[in-house]
Amino acid sequence: MTSPGRSFDVAAASQPAVVLASGSPRRARILEMMGLSFAVERPSVEERRRPGERPAAYVERLACEKARSVASDRPSALTVAGDTVVGLDGAVLEKPDGPAGAAAMLSALSGRAHTVYSGLALAREGLLASAVSTAQVWFRPLDRETIDAYVATGEPLDKAAAYGIQGFGAALVERVEGDYYAVVGLSVASFADLLGAVGLRYRSGGGLEPAPGTGRR
Repeated sequence: MTSPGRSFDVAAASQPAVVLASGSPRRARILEMMGLSFAVERPSVEERRRPGERPAAYVERLACEKARSVASDRPSALTVAGDTVVGLDGAVLEKPDGPAGAAAMLSALSGRAHTVYSGLALAREGLLASAVSTAQVWFRPLDRETIDAYVATGEPLDKAAAYGIQGFGAALVERVEGDYYAVVGLSVASFADLLGAVGLRYRSGGGLEPAPGTGRR
């Protein structure tokens, strides 16, 4: 199912210049922050880690599969897809399976550092470019009351490792080293860097334009 992003005027074009292959409101807000018009189309991809698959390889593979899934129907648009997980003690933390699972994840993260892996893929006109960004995040020590209160907000239930740094979860974090937007779910730096590989570049103030010397539109 396709739905417009808040900054996309459906009447302006039958096929949007940018398609976000994600239902994540956090990724949508990042594209809006960059001044981009876009539509939203949720990809149909099984999100299951393969045996022995490392976190970085996992999020990059899923981002690419999501981008391909949506781009097949919109080849001239720029399709943007991403996936994010957290690594802790060799385990991969994805979205919790409910409030109890969220509380368990937050207890495991309390007072410790973990690594966020954020995969990003761009597809356009048969081209596919991808990258993985990482960040180290340190949590404050969390008591049970703090964890329960945060879980009760409902915010952790649809987020990798059961927290959102851009929301109430910001109060759980002591510091971040690395790409902050990777923690949110879409690396702005990687997005700008990857555009050249699909024949585009970002124009400050919002919008995309052909990359110099590509001859693409």
